[in-house]
Amino acid sequence: MLIVTVAGVRSKSRSAAAPAAEESSAPLRPLEETETYDLPAFKTHRMDLDSLPTSTTASGAQLQEYFESMYRMRRMETKADELYMTGHVRGFCHLYNGQEAVAVGVEAAVTYEDYLITAYRNHCQQLARGDTVEGVLSELTGRVTGCSGGKGGSMHLYKPENRYFGGNGIVGAQGPLGTGLAFAAKYGGTRNIAITMFGDGAANQGQIFEALNMAQLWRLPIIFMCENNRYGMGTSTARAAASGDFYTRGDYAAGLYIDGMNVLSVREGIAYAAERCRTGEGPVYVEMDTYRYKGHSISDQGTGYRTTDEVQSMKASRDPIDQVKTMLIDGGWATLQSLKGVERSLRKQVDAAVEFAKKAPEPPPEHLWKDVLSPSASGESVVRGTLVTTGGKVGTPL
Repeated sequence: MLIVTVAGVRSKSRSAAAPAAEESSAPLRPLEETETYDLPAFKTHRMDLDSLPTSTTASGAQLQEYFESMYRMRRMETKADELYMTGHVRGFCHLYNGQEAVAVGVEAAVTYEDYLITAYRNHCQQLARGDTVEGVLSELTGRVTGCSGGKGGSMHLYKPENRYFGGNGIVGAQGPLGTGLAFAAKYGGTRNIAITMFGDGAANQGQIFEALNMAQLWRLPIIFMCENNRYGMGTSTARAAASGDFYTRGDYAAGLYIDGMNVLSVREGIAYAAERCRTGEGPVYVEMDTYRYKGHSISDQGTGYRTTDEVQSMKASRDPIDQVKTMLIDGGWATLQSLKGVERSLRKQVDAAVEFAKKAPEPPPEHLWKDVLSPSASGESVVRGTLVTTGGKVGTPL
């Protein structure tokens, strides 16, 4: 039986809306102190539900970190939206507003030694894997200071030194690629795992099922993570999925349902699944129950297939940032006024990153063929990543 700590919603809490006078005079609780929280219920498939915890502890410092990370992500995505509307970002752009708890909770459960790969809604994963807001927005605006040198754009963000492999524009393509990363981890004799993230729309792709089949046969250390944000583009899961219980879709593989709007539930659910993978029990198919506030992409207003009331209701009842804000205030680690100060500071940081991205230089003309051609053994330029035979000698592409 695997035993891990889990985090969630506090059992008994004080009112979050304390009077302003009290906020200014009451001493704040030390951030290193902890509080116990109840967790939203997990659901399992071919996995012992009783082995998953129902409560956990979290410190004020942890909650403060999660709050700041999620708020920074949302502000960055809000500014990316503005940059797109003013013509600074071109092409496609898919925003993560509402789903921040998934990105932050996952990183709280694993390390940069573990592999991560996702689809094209990937800005916040890039940030969580160690990049800066400047690096992300520079890439979105096509600047040489971007993480892909300004040539990848919104859908192709990477940080391979921290084992983050994007950022993939083909729906479902990250499934087989993530399986390959998991194979590499196992073949190398490590305890590292791979996480491949995809949406509920991509969950119907055949390549996801083919990759999962191989992973189960070979007991690969991989989490297949379906971010079920309720809509594949403009089609609801009720209309597109014969089975809406995505965590059961692995059939022969273990499955786990997690409340993806609660950062502590994400953290501990993924910690549990990751440990199961590390001990050689094979893949886990995780369903993250989450919600996107924006449309599929910026060109989609997100109103033609759902009501404004639905979106507002989700924001009011399950918003991941508000949940952590309430925990901080109820726990006595912060006040509404102190958190507003944190928010102001983070907005200034993101605003500065926007100006940095606007002023950064575009890639020079010679970068047009950079990363495409490399010298062969004969000294000639060849297409990178291919084997070339010249005079009986195999080339040495990068």
